[in-house]
Amino acid sequence: VLLPQIIRVQSPEGVKRITATKRETVATFLKKVAKEFGFRNNGFSVYTNRNRTGEITAAQNKSLNLLKIKHGDMLFLYPSSPAGSSSETMDTSVSQSLRPVGAPQVVEDEIDQYLIKQDGKIYRNRDQQLCRHGPLGKCVHCVPLEPFDEDYLNHLEPPVKHMSFHAYIRKLTGGADKGKFVALENISCKIKSGCEGHPPWPEGICTKCQPSAITLNRQKYRHVDNIMFENHTIADRFLDFWRKTGNQHLGYLYGRYTEHKDIPLGIRAEVAAIYEPPQIGTQNSLEILEDPKAEVVDEIAAKLGLRKVGWIFTDLVSEDTRKGTVRYSRNKDTYYLSAEECITAGNFQNQQPNICRLSPDGHFGSKFVTVVATGGPDNQVHFEGYQVSNQCMALVRDECLLPCRDAPELGYAKESSSEQYVPDVFYKDIDKFGNEITQLARPLPVEYLIIDITTTFPKDPVYTFSISQNPFPIENRDVLGETQDFHSLATYLSQNTSSIFLDIISDFHLLLFLVTNEVMPLRDSISLLLEAVRTKNEELAQTWKKSEQWATIEQLCSTVGVPLAGLQEYGAMGGSTHAVSAAMWACQHCTFMNQPGTDHCEMCSLPRT
Repeated sequence: VLLPQIIRVQSPEGVKRITATKRETVATFLKKVAKEFGFRNNGFSVYTNRNRTGEITAAQNKSLNLLKIKHGDMLFLYPSSPAGSSSETMDTSVSQSLRPVGAPQVVEDEIDQYLIKQDGKIYRNRDQQLCRHGPLGKCVHCVPLEPFDEDYLNHLEPPVKHMSFHAYIRKLTGGADKGKFVALENISCKIKSGCEGHPPWPEGICTKCQPSAITLNRQKYRHVDNIMFENHTIADRFLDFWRKTGNQHLGYLYGRYTEHKDIPLGIRAEVAAIYEPPQIGTQNSLEILEDPKAEVVDEIAAKLGLRKVGWIFTDLVSEDTRKGTVRYSRNKDTYYLSAEECITAGNFQNQQPNICRLSPDGHFGSKFVTVVATGGPDNQVHFEGYQVSNQCMALVRDECLLPCRDAPELGYAKESSSEQYVPDVFYKDIDKFGNEITQLARPLPVEYLIIDITTTFPKDPVYTFSISQNPFPIENRDVLGETQDFHSLATYLSQNTSSIFLDIISDFHLLLFLVTNEVMPLRDSISLLLEAVRTKNEELAQTWKKSEQWATIEQLCSTVGVPLAGLQEYGAMGGSTHAVSAAMWACQHCTFMNQPGTDHCEMCSLPRT
């Protein structure tokens, strides 16, 4: 009687046990392995040694007994790698294969893919006083530190309270199992659906479907470690609205995520432009209106190599207009972010999740940042960066957190009702005797939900878009009398007479106007120009300048009464400015371009004025 034997097979996904017999051929055994791991034929290789030696192939046509594979032996399976990556081994820290079993296949952001491949360790030089070994040796005083080393982060200048998210991942995956069992679970505050043992809430609930109580902790890591505006002009133009009206203002930050080298495995959000959506602002409130152009703006930004990385709003009150000082209102004695702002930030972060391969849901946390332009200790305008924690995101997503009307620094965890079950939310505090106590989050200090992020400006300014002394107006500033139309476009072109067309056209707000204007939107024919701006290619821009679209734009500009210096030079279709004006005329009521020789508009039938 041939007794069955169990052969263990280890793969990047874990260890599985295959039942076989001594006389079973290698080909039959490999088919069982392929079926168990879900591979197709020839999609993997099996070795007797961990270092990829002693390969077992179906071509050997031998039994397991002849290969000396016996009960309880461990074999090693490696998936077939694409060309050029066969040198990668299972020992690679935090490799793409260290995905929780059952997690969805996701494509992470470029910066995440880059940081995964980095070593991340903090290398130290030999200490002349403490090290007693040769130049090639290592000891506890000079051995490289892990990127999550808290003592190292606390001794940086300034100290770093939060490790980077990728350092946190290295901490989770740094054990002997290499993170095989690591899974970043998103918190849920809702009752699990599908429980059939009792009536639905509020008539019944059980431990299987009831969400766990939440104890708020200060998050030890952050998804973004630094926010950097490319230059001061971006921020100054945004602040101009408050300077001219005294009303608060809001905008969305568009930029890119790059490596932040001051912190191990850190991420920086670089801001290249600020888009200002429709809104109603007063001296102490902001209301965001529905934006019909939101999708188009995101699409144009993507073609320019940018994405929405955060939002910014002002909280400024003038203190002395002669000195230009502002009130210092946000500090440790008041608050840094109000509960209402935390809820808004949490809502934005939920809309922009961070793609993560270690989460069963395919996403975990968010890289979306919040920037507040407010008064600093020196009574000058300061930019403060924040995020809210993943716990706050969960409370906001499941509608469990409310602001307090009379105390902006306090939030309030909702109580359960017949419409919604809300789990208990707690936070830990220190009483007057110095003891740690647990408090119910009604009310809740929002400082437990906030993560601060350093906001900076570079010593050497960077310019994704060109800077002009007479810039094109910013969108949605009609209350200032600054409108985006062909009159403002003609004025902008007449004041900017650079011989380099790319310098003139490389303006984020101008490009948005060309795409979203109602008279002649260029959404389908502007891709070449956006590529030219993204790659800073003047030849590509010159090619687009010769298109019919730009010629039509110039014709529209020539009818608004602003003399364009050099229009004939920029014209794509040839002919002089006067010839263009005489050929067609624009209706002053509906801006429709009419054929020459007509006295009434063909669109609205009103007389020519």
